[in-house]
Amino acid sequence: MVKKILLTLLSIIVILLLILITNTLTLSSSQPVYDAVVVPDIPANALERFSESITYRTISYVEAEKKDTAEFIKFHEFLARSYPLVDSVMEKKLFGYSLLYKWQGTDASLPAVVFMGHMDVVPVDSSTMDKWEAEPFSGDLIGNKIVGRGTLDDKVNVVALMETTEMLINEGFSPKRTIYFSFGHDEEVGGDEGAKVIAEYLRDQGTKIEFVIDEGGFIVEGMVPGVTKPMAMINTGEKGYVSFKLTINTPGGHSSQPPRNNTIGSLATAITKLESNQFDYKMIPVIKKQIEKIGSSFPFAQKMAFANTWLFGGPVLQGLNAHTTIAPTMISAGVKDNVIPTEATAVVNFRIMPGETSKDVKEFIINTIDDDRIRLETISNVNEPSPVSSDESAGYKIIEQTIIELFPDMIVTPGLLGGGTDSKHFIGIADNVYRFYPTRINPQNFTGFHGNNEFCTVENFEEIIQFSYQLIKNINK
Repeated sequence: MVKKILLTLLSIIVILLLILITNTLTLSSSQPVYDAVVVPDIPANALERFSESITYRTISYVEAEKKDTAEFIKFHEFLARSYPLVDSVMEKKLFGYSLLYKWQGTDASLPAVVFMGHMDVVPVDSSTMDKWEAEPFSGDLIGNKIVGRGTLDDKVNVVALMETTEMLINEGFSPKRTIYFSFGHDEEVGGDEGAKVIAEYLRDQGTKIEFVIDEGGFIVEGMVPGVTKPMAMINTGEKGYVSFKLTINTPGGHSSQPPRNNTIGSLATAITKLESNQFDYKMIPVIKKQIEKIGSSFPFAQKMAFANTWLFGGPVLQGLNAHTTIAPTMISAGVKDNVIPTEATAVVNFRIMPGETSKDVKEFIINTIDDDRIRLETISNVNEPSPVSSDESAGYKIIEQTIIELFPDMIVTPGLLGGGTDSKHFIGIADNVYRFYPTRINPQNFTGFHGNNEFCTVENFEEIIQFSYQLIKNINK
């Protein structure tokens, strides 16, 4: 009897191993193949113009009165002066300090495509100036790097698109389908006065849009352990966004007579409960497709996990951050070291996974902290998770084709963006919304996003121009 049980167990183990190994060996990215294309020569003064664009302090602040509108006007003048063909050939409209260019197509039956970027940048913390290789608004060239605020986020894409279009017009190129270039001025504070107004204008005009392409997808290098190839992430959706302020009020008192449930201690307990009880990780279709695309590039052991998510799904989904995230970001309390405060507050930011809502988040907070003394207040704009655009559409396929034509050794995959972009305002107006320009992100420059020493390499700036050039050609074949 014991022998029979052991044989049965051995058979089950062998079958399980065969399933695991078979799934691992058969996992393939099924990436299409396209012939490489000849890239265009970059204009001689393109780098000089990019550097100049960084010198305009087009900073967005939460406090609107801090915005230096003169800098945005100077930036508009810079674009008109630097790209005279674009300025003369295209129809240009101003929305606040945002710009919309229309490049009229020759075939009115074809839906339009919208290329997006934003002119505004985040402020620089003055206490971190010693961590910059050059003054943050200098646009200086240090070795092969252009340093300054906006070199990654997001003047690089605005300037690259203008360079591309000036080149194409100079070559006598005319698009079949109408192309719009939407350059927002307030993306860093939500885009409500810029991209949102532009999107509503196009909707009211009855404009049919096949797809929108914006920032928010990258070429990822050396950021995923075990993957040696660069990965081009075409993000087909965005997580939602909401921040809640948690406030507790107590009688307070003298620190020599602390109550059992101290003001700050109670709030700290609530935060600890939230961080200790994370949202569940979820396998949604875009994550499943991403696993299929990138799994075959891992070493065998990791590849086995990606090929058998029915068994190893937990660690894989954690690695892909496939859940609603919780991040305490601000805390405030107290006026003196020997006084127990009567009030303490904390702000917690959530990035909401598709399939969940801000209402779910609020209920989760209430149920998790289980403390009636703590009040909740929504203190941010609420962005629900975006619908996930198709990775089978003509637009996605053209973006994928363009990437492979220029970067044949790259893994191309759809993905989900944890942050937010201006493209959210086009949801429901465009058929599909994608987030990708070939900005290379690696351990050397990743912290430059909203951080210190933001820079873009000369080579990568040129790649973004070449990508934009080839994509415009491809969408008009």
